[in-house]
Amino acid sequence: MMRVLRVERNEEGAASVLALGLVGGVLAVTAAIIPVAGAFVASQRAANAADAAVLAAADVVSGAIAGVPCELAGRVAARNGAALTRCAIDGPAASVTVVVGAAGFSIDATARAGPPGWTG
Repeated sequence: MMRVLRVERNEEGAASVLALGLVGGVLAVTAAIIPVAGAFVASQRAANAADAAVLAAADVVSGAIAGVPCELAGRVAARNGAALTRCAIDGPAASVTVVVGAAGFSIDATARAGPPGWTG
């Protein structure tokens, strides 16, 4: 008669290894999402700064407020955390481009304000 040896396996700690793997996975996904979310926020900041700057320039062009359109646009962009890189006035229309720095990247946005359909 042959004897069969049974080896009992101790599975204590298996859940700890599984939990550690899950935590590591969650941390990896979080580390990947944070820069993408930061870039999205920076792009929205750039768009908001461009909108505010171009509206300020258009107000000066229309005569609603006094000043120099591109100077005012630059000040408004700076107050919104952006730098004005381009400002153009074409008749009653104004267009600006601003840049916002975020996590080592430069994100730019362009905006236009003026009469609808104005082609210059």
